[in-house]
Amino acid sequence: MASTDSGVTGPARARIPDKTLRGDRWWLYPLATFVVFSGFVVFATWRAFQGDNFYSEPYLSPFYSPCLTDACRTAGAADFGTPFGWWSLSPALLILIFPLGFRMSCYYYRKAYYRAFWLSPPACAVAEPHQAYTGETRFPLILQNIHRYFWYAAVVVALILTWDALLAFGPAEGESDGIHMGLGTVLMVANVVLIWLYTLSCHSCRHITGGRLRHFSKHPVRYKMWTFVSRLNANHAAYAWYSLFSVAVVDFYIYLLATNAIDDPRFF
Repeated sequence: MASTDSGVTGPARARIPDKTLRGDRWWLYPLATFVVFSGFVVFATWRAFQGDNFYSEPYLSPFYSPCLTDACRTAGAADFGTPFGWWSLSPALLILIFPLGFRMSCYYYRKAYYRAFWLSPPACAVAEPHQAYTGETRFPLILQNIHRYFWYAAVVVALILTWDALLAFGPAEGESDGIHMGLGTVLMVANVVLIWLYTLSCHSCRHITGGRLRHFSKHPVRYKMWTFVSRLNANHAAYAWYSLFSVAVVDFYIYLLATNAIDDPRFF
């Protein structure tokens, strides 16, 4: 429950002048999180607003998928049409709100950026600098409660990225018809696998598959689904990090291909 006197200097808290009694390097984790997240935000912002170099046949950047504007048709990446043909800004700005909203409201990511950016608290048994605590009961943090709805959008995005990964087995420009595979194909498949692991290991997915059930014995299929998701959920934090890196790696790889900085090694 929110309280205006529940901060570290509140009357109910122990009168300990030290910030923490921990003797380990507790600050390493929030510092590493701050550096990595900040770097990803800078990179993703640059790529999202660039609005170019997001497609190198047959690879489409996950930051721009699905691509729905006239710029996508010009690039040859309009697999789902151009319903937003009038959009003059970067195509990425139309769809990034969904994966971004899913990640920003994710239970694990909340812990990560609350500690790294807001120091609320920076670590276990370390006093936070804030004088009051209101939890997620006020704007804007109350919006975290819509995470379960962003999960449904994340599933749709994962399905679209799966389709993109299948298209990555197609021929590139100048190649004959048939199934082909390059390094970009491998990266896109690895990325979509990690995206699915992160999405399905979500706490909301665990609740959707097995929540509100009083007797698992009467719902054997949902019980098996819940068991599977629960096993994935144990590694949710790791999948969150891995998928974050994989999305950035795939986008940057396609950027290098689109700018002719490198060539895509083709295996067959």
